[in-house]
Amino acid sequence: MGVTIEDIKKLKELTGVGLTDAKQALVAADGNFDKALEEMRKKGLTKAEKKGDRETREGLIESYVHSNRIGVVVEVNCETDFVARLPEFKEFAHQIAMQIAAMSPKYSTMEDIPADVYAAKKQELLASDDLQKKPENMREQIVEGQLKKYFAEQVLTEQAFVLDDTMTVGARIKEQIAKSGENVRVSQFKRIELGVTE
Repeated sequence: MGVTIEDIKKLKELTGVGLTDAKQALVAADGNFDKALEEMRKKGLTKAEKKGDRETREGLIESYVHSNRIGVVVEVNCETDFVARLPEFKEFAHQIAMQIAAMSPKYSTMEDIPADVYAAKKQELLASDDLQKKPENMREQIVEGQLKKYFAEQVLTEQAFVLDDTMTVGARIKEQIAKSGENVRVSQFKRIELGVTE
């Protein structure tokens, strides 16, 4: 398989790397675009994880209204004003607002779940009759899995991404970090539904 300039440009656009890196990835994958993209994503996500601790003081507030019945306001942060003003960043923030409108998460990340809420659910699961039938040395591990599953729908980063359900929102955020070269985070959001009060 040959390497075409169209594939190089397409790979560059999808991953946010330079032309040389995109070409090298395609050559290494013998011109197989999907294989090259997969490898670039793995590398990009590895870099994204390293950027995850950097401070995010810039960003924007995005809003989305669905059918005049659901409204969302979300704050999405990045490291620089330059990235915050890019159309791709605004589009990403809009996608996150749509996600919140569609899936109604309560928390941004697992770390945002209040300790008392997490502890109460954990106690409830530990006291269940089904768990008592399991070997004692496995109960803690089973409960951790159940907690993750229970909170997955309530936590934004754990939800399946509505525009591509092959990834979670957390993976989509990492993809955005890889593309922008900066740490990106969803710090707060508010979802309002007509006639529904919390």
